[in-house]
Amino acid sequence: MPVIQLNEELIFPPVDLADENGIVAMGGDLSAERLILAYQNGIFPWYSEGEPILWWSPDPRFVLFPESIKISRSMRKILKRKIFHVSFDKDFPGVIEECRQPRKYQRGTWITDDMMDSYIELHEMGVAHSVEVWFKGELAGGLYGISLGRCFFGESMFSKISNASKTALITLAGILQDLNFKVIDCQVYTDHLYSLGAREIPRKDFIKLINKETRSDPITGKWAHIPPFSDYSL
Repeated sequence: MPVIQLNEELIFPPVDLADENGIVAMGGDLSAERLILAYQNGIFPWYSEGEPILWWSPDPRFVLFPESIKISRSMRKILKRKIFHVSFDKDFPGVIEECRQPRKYQRGTWITDDMMDSYIELHEMGVAHSVEVWFKGELAGGLYGISLGRCFFGESMFSKISNASKTALITLAGILQDLNFKVIDCQVYTDHLYSLGAREIPRKDFIKLINKETRSDPITGKWAHIPPFSDYSL
């Protein structure tokens, strides 16, 4: 089935029309309205500089249910020692800038300038959020994503120091559990996230879940008021 080309109309095809790789459509733009609509429909953008915007909804979907986060014994010791300080929405641009740096095994980055600008706009709207992990006053790790209703759609994470990104995700999962969030979308499988409790579920189940939960009791505004991780017990 050919991939559908988007135009200026704010609409996406049903995700069950995605190709075997999970591509739903191509083209369109990265406006805030289109991005929010995409996430509400279980779709996210992922492409490289110089390529048309590609919109994805893979099957199966890789997710982490906040209550299922796995914290190893060694990680619990690290968290209890409070080596890191964790904050929310303190430096969203800094987090996304670090996330867009090419990994050792990559030639480039999929977080283009346009994509970075669009997510910063969503952050200013109170839709996109960051978790920052600090070590001796320096940004050592973190993650960012989209919050809609009781769903958090993770986009990317980074770590400059061992266990910094784990600290970010564990902190996020604990707080989202307290806030009655139902799912953290991890998009596609990675060994790292699997070790922390993420698992694959059928796309149809994921769509059913977000159809209900993205439209319930939205938590709006920035999350800078959320207490640091040291205030949460393990």
